[in-house]
Amino acid sequence: MPRYRYIARSPTGERMEGFAEAADRPTLLRRLRSGGLVPIAVEDLNARAASRAPDRSPASHPRFFSLRRLPRAMRPSDLAMFARELSDLMGAGMTLGRALQTLARRRDTGVAGDLHSTLRDEILRGASLSEALEARAGVFPALFINMVRAGETGGRLAETLRRLSEHYERAASAREKVVSALAYPAFVLVAAIGTVIFAMTFVVPRFSAIFRELGGALPAPTRALIAISRAAVRHGPWVALVLTALVWAAARSLRHPTTRRRAEAGLLRMPIVGPIMRAGAFGRFAHTLGSLLANGIPVLQALSIAETTVGHAVIAEAVRQARERVTDGATISGPLAEGGLFPPDLTDMLAIGEETGDLPSALERIAQRYDAELDRRLRAMTTLIGPALILLVAVIIGFIAISLLTAVFEMTSGLKVR
Repeated sequence: MPRYRYIARSPTGERMEGFAEAADRPTLLRRLRSGGLVPIAVEDLNARAASRAPDRSPASHPRFFSLRRLPRAMRPSDLAMFARELSDLMGAGMTLGRALQTLARRRDTGVAGDLHSTLRDEILRGASLSEALEARAGVFPALFINMVRAGETGGRLAETLRRLSEHYERAASAREKVVSALAYPAFVLVAAIGTVIFAMTFVVPRFSAIFRELGGALPAPTRALIAISRAAVRHGPWVALVLTALVWAAARSLRHPTTRRRAEAGLLRMPIVGPIMRAGAFGRFAHTLGSLLANGIPVLQALSIAETTVGHAVIAEAVRQARERVTDGATISGPLAEGGLFPPDLTDMLAIGEETGDLPSALERIAQRYDAELDRRLRAMTTLIGPALILLVAVIIGFIAISLLTAVFEMTSGLKVR
């Protein structure tokens, strides 16, 4: 019987490695999953031993299905495209294996082509699509894998893939909205910093040299400006180095769960950023939970998956605490409301959906509401931050210009023209 080496994750996230015998790879994957493990990589040891033979042809080398050959995680736009193309091909009458073969031919080079080829090979060996995806749990998120499994169970794989594409298209669209909303303020801020640095390190020192040649007392604003310019020229590189080190240290510290949670808790309390973060997180939560429940995923499992998709540690912890209070047959709205983080309008709409027995539709309405709120708050932020940055730049540049011109006027006013 073939012998395999596997790498998997326990329900608590602990990495586990071991060896096992199984009739084939799909059987081993099902055994690991039934034991509560999430397979990450599986290697056929018999095939690896055979590959040591003198035959060095590419076909004689089995692939070790490890995440090192594939991207660590697919972006929402990539997941949307993958699900959309596969759904369209299967909707046109293709089998799953033939559809993956078609996608592999379209992208016969690079990571995407390798991904489609490895999935196709797994399907041809008898594995289901969800098993093939689960073996690459670091590439495909749990939401994608579980919805595919539910679609296979209900015989609605093509329809499920279409819903997945719509879900990840919305996620990609939300991210693009945030990026586009921040692009203009970021451009203005970078331009302002560049302008100030140029003025303080190039313009002001030349005027300072002129003032020294002319002699005489300088106004207080001009003296302050020249002092700042000299400090910037003398200590600017060291300040930049220290700031870079602080940014690097902050980025490293944010990898720690406790530090990240405290930072996100502080951001959620901020006047402008907090409402935007909450609207985006609540919208993702509602979209994810509604899609999972609509595809027949059990409530507790759906909440566990939705917890990983909200994108914020504080809100994810609130979902986890609510999930711990939910038992089979109990409502979701009550435990979410008890946490105090989810707003009453969300939990009230969720309770109405539970009363009417149409929870997915209620979640979709909640998601649409928070998507609209996110758009409104992003527009308001752009409208506010853009002019505020321009005003700040005008004040700084105005101070520099007035300080220099005032000194010029005072020093030239005493000159006698003959």
